[in-house]
Amino acid sequence: MTTHSTRMLILGSGPAGLSAAIYGARAGMKPILVQGIQPGGQLMTTTDVENYPGFADVIQGPWLMEQMQKQAEHVGTQLMWDTVVEVDLTRRPFRLIGDSGDVYEGDVLVIATGAQAKWLGLPSEDAMKGKGVSACATCDGFFYRGKKVAVIGGGNTAVEEALYLTNHSDNVTLIHRRDSLRAERILQERLFAHPNITVLWNKEVREFVDGGGTAGLVALDLEDTVTGEHSRLEVEGGFVAIGHHPATELFRGHLELDEDHYLKVETGSTRTSVPGVFACGDVMDKTYRQAVTAAGTGCMAALDAERFLAEADFEKMAEAAE
Repeated sequence: MTTHSTRMLILGSGPAGLSAAIYGARAGMKPILVQGIQPGGQLMTTTDVENYPGFADVIQGPWLMEQMQKQAEHVGTQLMWDTVVEVDLTRRPFRLIGDSGDVYEGDVLVIATGAQAKWLGLPSEDAMKGKGVSACATCDGFFYRGKKVAVIGGGNTAVEEALYLTNHSDNVTLIHRRDSLRAERILQERLFAHPNITVLWNKEVREFVDGGGTAGLVALDLEDTVTGEHSRLEVEGGFVAIGHHPATELFRGHLELDEDHYLKVETGSTRTSVPGVFACGDVMDKTYRQAVTAAGTGCMAALDAERFLAEADFEKMAEAAE
Protein backbone atom coordinates (compact mmCIF):
# COMPACT_ATOMS: atom_id res chain seq x y z
CA MET A 1 0.00 0.00 0.00
CA THR A 2 1.34 3.41 -1.05
CA THR A 3 0.12 6.80 0.16
CA HIS A 4 0.05 9.58 -2.44
CA SER A 5 -0.27 13.10 -1.01
CA THR A 6 -0.99 16.32 -2.86
CA ARG A 7 -2.34 19.82 -2.40
CA MET A 8 -5.03 19.09 -4.98
CA LEU A 9 -6.62 15.68 -5.57
CA ILE A 10 -8.86 15.25 -8.63
CA LEU A 11 -11.24 12.37 -9.37
CA GLY A 12 -12.20 11.87 -13.01
CA SER A 13 -10.36 12.37 -16.28
CA GLY A 14 -12.90 13.85 -18.65
CA PRO A 15 -12.86 17.49 -19.84
CA ALA A 16 -13.80 18.74 -16.33
CA GLY A 17 -11.14 16.83 -14.41
CA LEU A 18 -8.38 17.52 -16.92
CA SER A 19 -9.23 21.23 -17.13
CA ALA A 20 -9.13 21.43 -13.32
CA ALA A 21 -5.76 19.65 -13.45
CA ILE A 22 -4.34 22.07 -16.03
CA TYR A 23 -5.35 25.12 -13.98
CA GLY A 24 -4.31 23.50 -10.70
CA ALA A 25 -0.89 22.53 -12.03
CA ARG A 26 -0.30 26.01 -13.42
CA ALA A 27 -1.12 27.39 -9.96
CA GLY A 28 1.62 25.21 -8.46
CA MET A 29 -0.68 22.77 -6.67
CA LYS A 30 0.98 19.68 -8.23
CA PRO A 31 -2.34 17.86 -8.69
CA ILE A 32 -2.79 14.11 -8.61
CA LEU A 33 -5.61 12.96 -10.89
CA VAL A 34 -7.13 9.51 -10.36
CA GLN A 35 -8.52 8.48 -13.73
CA GLY A 36 -11.32 6.18 -12.64
CA ILE A 37 -13.25 3.50 -14.44
CA GLN A 38 -13.44 5.32 -17.82
CA PRO A 39 -10.27 7.33 -18.47
CA GLY A 40 -11.13 10.25 -20.74
CA GLY A 41 -14.82 10.25 -19.83
CA GLN A 42 -17.76 10.13 -22.24
CA LEU A 43 -15.81 11.72 -25.09
CA MET A 44 -13.84 8.47 -25.42
CA THR A 45 -16.99 6.90 -26.88
CA THR A 46 -17.77 9.89 -29.12
CA THR A 47 -16.46 9.95 -32.67
CA ASP A 48 -17.02 13.21 -34.56
CA VAL A 49 -16.90 16.38 -32.44
CA GLU A 50 -17.88 19.54 -34.31
CA ASN A 51 -18.86 21.89 -31.48
CA TYR A 52 -15.70 22.17 -29.36
CA PRO A 53 -14.31 25.71 -29.82
CA GLY A 54 -11.02 26.19 -31.62
CA PHE A 55 -11.24 23.50 -34.32
CA ALA A 56 -12.53 24.42 -37.78
CA ASP A 57 -12.49 20.78 -38.92
CA VAL A 58 -14.25 17.83 -37.30
CA ILE A 59 -12.15 16.26 -34.55
CA GLN A 60 -12.40 12.90 -32.82
CA GLY A 61 -13.47 12.69 -29.15
CA PRO A 62 -10.66 10.31 -28.10
CA TRP A 63 -8.08 12.54 -29.83
CA LEU A 64 -9.35 15.63 -27.97
CA MET A 65 -9.09 13.82 -24.63
CA GLU A 66 -5.60 12.58 -25.50
CA GLN A 67 -4.52 16.18 -26.15
CA MET A 68 -6.04 17.40 -22.88
CA GLN A 69 -4.30 14.59 -21.00
CA LYS A 70 -0.93 15.42 -22.57
CA GLN A 71 -1.41 19.09 -21.69
CA ALA A 72 -2.29 18.25 -18.06
CA GLU A 73 0.81 16.05 -17.74
CA HIS A 74 3.00 18.62 -19.49
CA VAL A 75 2.16 21.30 -16.92
CA GLY A 76 2.78 18.98 -13.97
CA THR A 77 -0.24 16.76 -13.27
CA GLN A 78 0.42 13.23 -12.05
CA LEU A 79 -2.10 10.78 -13.57
CA MET A 80 -2.91 7.60 -11.62
CA TRP A 81 -4.57 4.50 -13.07
CA ASP A 82 -6.90 3.59 -10.22
CA THR A 83 -10.54 3.67 -9.18
CA VAL A 84 -11.47 5.15 -5.80
CA VAL A 85 -13.70 2.83 -3.75
CA GLU A 86 -13.82 4.58 -0.36
CA VAL A 87 -13.73 8.19 0.84
CA ASP A 88 -13.23 9.96 4.16
CA LEU A 89 -14.23 13.62 3.94
CA THR A 90 -14.55 14.17 7.70
CA ARG A 91 -11.13 15.80 8.02
CA ARG A 92 -8.44 17.45 5.95
CA PRO A 93 -6.39 16.26 4.23
CA PHE A 94 -9.21 14.25 2.68
CA ARG A 95 -8.43 10.54 2.45
CA LEU A 96 -9.48 8.29 -0.44
CA ILE A 97 -8.71 4.62 -0.96
CA GLY A 98 -8.26 3.12 -4.42
CA ASP A 99 -9.21 -0.29 -5.74
CA SER A 100 -5.45 -0.98 -5.82
CA GLY A 101 -5.23 -0.47 -2.05
CA ASP A 102 -3.29 2.79 -2.49
CA VAL A 103 -4.30 5.79 -0.40
CA TYR A 104 -4.74 9.27 -1.88
CA GLU A 105 -4.64 12.35 0.35
CA GLY A 106 -5.49 15.88 -0.78
CA ASP A 107 -5.75 19.23 0.97
CA VAL A 108 -8.57 19.93 -1.47
CA LEU A 109 -10.64 17.50 -3.52
CA VAL A 110 -12.13 18.15 -6.98
CA ILE A 111 -14.81 15.66 -8.02
CA ALA A 112 -15.27 15.29 -11.78
CA THR A 113 -16.65 11.75 -11.97
CA GLY A 114 -19.24 12.67 -14.62
CA ALA A 115 -22.51 11.04 -15.57
CA GLN A 116 -23.56 8.33 -17.98
CA ALA A 117 -26.55 8.46 -20.28
CA LYS A 118 -29.18 5.80 -19.55
CA TRP A 119 -29.73 3.45 -22.46
CA LEU A 120 -32.54 1.06 -23.36
CA GLY A 121 -30.18 -1.92 -23.13
CA LEU A 122 -30.92 -3.41 -26.56
CA PRO A 123 -28.11 -5.27 -28.42
CA SER A 124 -29.03 -3.39 -31.62
CA GLU A 125 -28.77 -0.08 -29.74
CA ASP A 126 -25.22 -0.89 -28.65
CA ALA A 127 -24.26 -1.94 -32.17
CA MET A 128 -25.68 1.25 -33.70
CA LYS A 129 -24.16 3.84 -31.33
CA GLY A 130 -22.47 6.43 -33.51
CA LYS A 131 -24.17 5.00 -36.62
CA GLY A 132 -27.49 6.75 -36.18
CA VAL A 133 -28.10 6.15 -32.47
CA SER A 134 -27.14 8.86 -29.97
CA ALA A 135 -27.93 10.01 -26.43
CA CYS A 136 -27.26 13.72 -27.05
CA ALA A 137 -29.19 15.80 -29.58
CA THR A 138 -27.18 18.94 -28.77
CA CYS A 139 -23.97 17.03 -29.57
CA ASP A 140 -25.10 15.16 -32.68
CA GLY A 141 -28.27 16.81 -34.03
CA PHE A 142 -26.22 18.82 -36.54
CA PHE A 143 -25.35 15.60 -38.39
CA TYR A 144 -29.05 15.00 -39.16
CA ARG A 145 -29.86 18.17 -41.04
CA GLY A 146 -32.92 17.59 -43.21
CA LYS A 147 -33.27 13.98 -42.07
CA LYS A 148 -36.09 12.17 -40.33
CA VAL A 149 -35.29 11.61 -36.64
CA ALA A 150 -36.91 10.15 -33.53
CA VAL A 151 -36.49 10.83 -29.81
CA ILE A 152 -37.25 8.09 -27.27
CA GLY A 153 -38.46 9.21 -23.83
CA GLY A 154 -41.13 11.21 -22.03
CA GLY A 155 -39.43 13.50 -19.53
CA ASN A 156 -37.95 16.98 -19.76
CA THR A 157 -34.81 15.73 -21.50
CA ALA A 158 -36.77 13.98 -24.26
CA VAL A 159 -39.05 16.95 -24.93
CA GLU A 160 -36.14 19.42 -24.91
CA GLU A 161 -34.19 17.17 -27.33
CA ALA A 162 -37.20 16.89 -29.66
CA LEU A 163 -37.65 20.67 -29.67
CA TYR A 164 -33.93 21.21 -30.24
CA LEU A 165 -33.90 18.79 -33.19
CA THR A 166 -36.47 20.93 -35.02
CA ASN A 167 -33.56 23.33 -35.67
CA HIS A 168 -32.16 20.68 -38.00
CA SER A 169 -35.09 18.50 -39.06
CA ASP A 170 -38.67 19.20 -40.11
CA ASN A 171 -39.69 15.62 -39.28
CA VAL A 172 -39.21 14.76 -35.60
CA THR A 173 -41.09 11.95 -33.85
CA LEU A 174 -41.24 11.59 -30.07
CA ILE A 175 -41.80 7.98 -28.96
CA HIS A 176 -43.12 7.36 -25.45
CA ARG A 177 -44.09 4.07 -23.84
CA ARG A 178 -46.98 5.62 -21.91
CA ASP A 179 -50.03 7.74 -22.87
CA SER A 180 -48.84 10.93 -21.13
CA LEU A 181 -45.53 12.77 -20.70
CA ARG A 182 -43.67 13.39 -17.43
CA ALA A 183 -42.17 16.63 -18.77
CA GLU A 184 -43.06 20.03 -17.32
CA ARG A 185 -46.33 21.51 -18.58
CA ILE A 186 -44.68 24.47 -20.36
CA LEU A 187 -42.42 22.10 -22.33
CA GLN A 188 -45.36 19.89 -23.25
CA GLU A 189 -47.28 22.89 -24.56
CA ARG A 190 -44.34 23.88 -26.77
CA LEU A 191 -44.01 20.32 -28.01
CA PHE A 192 -47.67 19.85 -28.89
CA ALA A 193 -47.80 23.26 -30.60
CA HIS A 194 -44.82 22.51 -32.85
CA PRO A 195 -45.89 21.60 -36.42
CA ASN A 196 -42.80 19.48 -37.11
CA ILE A 197 -43.13 17.13 -34.12
CA THR A 198 -45.31 14.00 -34.04
CA VAL A 199 -45.87 12.03 -30.83
CA LEU A 200 -46.31 8.25 -30.85
CA TRP A 201 -47.98 7.10 -27.61
CA ASN A 202 -47.72 3.68 -25.95
CA LYS A 203 -44.80 2.55 -28.09
CA GLU A 204 -41.52 0.86 -27.12
CA VAL A 205 -38.49 0.43 -29.34
CA ARG A 206 -37.74 -3.28 -29.81
CA GLU A 207 -34.90 -2.89 -32.32
CA PHE A 208 -32.75 -0.29 -34.08
CA VAL A 209 -32.65 -1.45 -37.68
CA ASP A 210 -29.27 -1.38 -39.45
CA GLY A 211 -29.40 -0.64 -43.16
CA GLY A 212 -26.12 -2.48 -43.69
CA GLY A 213 -22.88 -1.18 -45.18
CA THR A 214 -22.54 2.57 -44.68
CA ALA A 215 -26.32 3.17 -44.43
CA GLY A 216 -26.42 3.15 -40.62
CA LEU A 217 -29.80 3.40 -38.92
CA VAL A 218 -32.78 3.13 -41.31
CA ALA A 219 -35.73 2.37 -39.03
CA LEU A 220 -37.05 1.57 -35.56
CA ASP A 221 -39.07 -1.56 -34.87
CA LEU A 222 -41.79 -0.63 -32.38
CA GLU A 223 -44.20 -2.55 -30.17
CA ASP A 224 -47.46 -1.14 -28.83
CA THR A 225 -47.39 -1.39 -25.01
CA VAL A 226 -51.19 -1.81 -24.91
CA THR A 227 -52.04 -4.05 -27.87
CA GLY A 228 -48.66 -5.71 -28.51
CA GLU A 229 -48.94 -4.74 -32.18
CA HIS A 230 -45.65 -4.34 -34.06
CA SER A 231 -44.85 -1.49 -36.46
CA ARG A 232 -41.85 0.09 -38.14
CA LEU A 233 -40.87 3.76 -38.25
CA GLU A 234 -38.35 4.80 -40.89
CA VAL A 235 -35.77 7.20 -39.43
CA GLU A 236 -32.10 8.03 -39.97
CA GLY A 237 -31.45 9.25 -36.42
CA GLY A 238 -32.60 7.82 -33.10
CA PHE A 239 -31.96 9.79 -29.88
CA VAL A 240 -32.35 7.94 -26.57
CA ALA A 241 -33.37 10.54 -23.97
CA ILE A 242 -34.37 8.67 -20.83
CA GLY A 243 -32.06 10.47 -18.39
CA HIS A 244 -28.57 10.21 -16.93
CA HIS A 245 -26.86 8.46 -14.00
CA PRO A 246 -24.45 10.83 -12.21
CA ALA A 247 -21.48 8.93 -10.77
CA THR A 248 -22.15 9.93 -7.14
CA GLU A 249 -22.65 6.56 -5.40
CA LEU A 250 -19.28 6.95 -3.69
CA PHE A 251 -20.35 10.24 -2.07
CA ARG A 252 -23.79 9.32 -0.74
CA GLY A 253 -23.82 10.07 2.96
CA HIS A 254 -20.68 12.20 2.62
CA LEU A 255 -21.89 15.10 0.43
CA GLU A 256 -25.26 16.71 -0.21
CA LEU A 257 -27.00 15.46 -3.37
CA ASP A 258 -30.08 16.85 -5.12
CA GLU A 259 -33.27 14.89 -5.83
CA ASP A 260 -31.72 13.41 -9.00
CA HIS A 261 -28.52 12.36 -7.14
CA TYR A 262 -26.30 15.05 -8.68
CA LEU A 263 -23.79 16.73 -6.36
CA LYS A 264 -25.19 19.97 -4.97
CA VAL A 265 -23.00 23.05 -5.38
CA GLU A 266 -23.47 26.65 -4.29
CA THR A 267 -25.00 28.73 -7.07
CA GLY A 268 -22.31 30.36 -9.18
CA SER A 269 -19.51 28.24 -7.74
CA THR A 270 -18.27 24.64 -7.55
CA ARG A 271 -18.32 24.48 -3.72
CA THR A 272 -20.07 21.41 -2.29
CA SER A 273 -21.54 20.92 1.20
CA VAL A 274 -18.06 20.09 2.59
CA PRO A 275 -15.53 22.98 2.65
CA GLY A 276 -12.54 22.13 0.48
CA VAL A 277 -14.47 19.72 -1.74
CA PHE A 278 -15.45 20.99 -5.19
CA ALA A 279 -17.51 19.43 -7.99
CA CYS A 280 -17.40 20.12 -11.72
CA GLY A 281 -18.68 18.73 -14.99
CA ASP A 282 -21.62 16.39 -15.49
CA VAL A 283 -21.55 15.11 -11.90
CA MET A 284 -23.06 18.48 -10.87
CA ASP A 285 -24.51 19.76 -14.18
CA LYS A 286 -27.74 18.17 -15.38
CA THR A 287 -28.68 21.10 -17.61
CA TYR A 288 -25.95 21.61 -20.22
CA ARG A 289 -23.81 18.44 -20.22
CA GLN A 290 -21.38 19.61 -22.93
CA ALA A 291 -17.63 19.07 -23.14
CA VAL A 292 -17.05 22.83 -23.22
CA THR A 293 -19.22 23.52 -20.14
CA ALA A 294 -17.53 20.64 -18.30
CA ALA A 295 -14.14 22.17 -19.12
CA GLY A 296 -15.41 25.57 -17.95
CA THR A 297 -16.57 24.26 -14.59
CA GLY A 298 -13.28 22.37 -14.27
CA CYS A 299 -11.49 25.72 -14.54
CA MET A 300 -13.90 27.17 -11.93
CA ALA A 301 -13.22 24.28 -9.54
CA ALA A 302 -9.44 24.78 -9.76
CA LEU A 303 -9.80 28.53 -9.12
CA ASP A 304 -12.20 27.91 -6.22
CA ALA A 305 -9.77 25.33 -4.78
CA GLU A 306 -6.82 27.69 -5.17
CA ARG A 307 -8.69 30.45 -3.28
CA PHE A 308 -9.71 28.02 -0.56
CA LEU A 309 -6.10 26.91 -0.02
CA ALA A 310 -4.81 30.51 -0.04
CA GLU A 311 -7.32 31.45 2.68
CA ALA A 312 -6.49 28.32 4.72
CA ASP A 313 -2.75 29.03 4.41
CA PHE A 314 -3.28 32.65 5.50
CA GLU A 315 -5.27 31.52 8.56
CA LYS A 316 -2.48 29.09 9.51
CA MET A 317 0.13 31.84 9.21
CA ALA A 318 -1.99 34.18 11.30
CA GLU A 319 -2.41 31.53 14.00
CA ALA A 320 1.34 30.81 14.03
CA ALA A 321 2.11 34.52 14.41
CA GLU A 322 -0.14 34.93 17.46
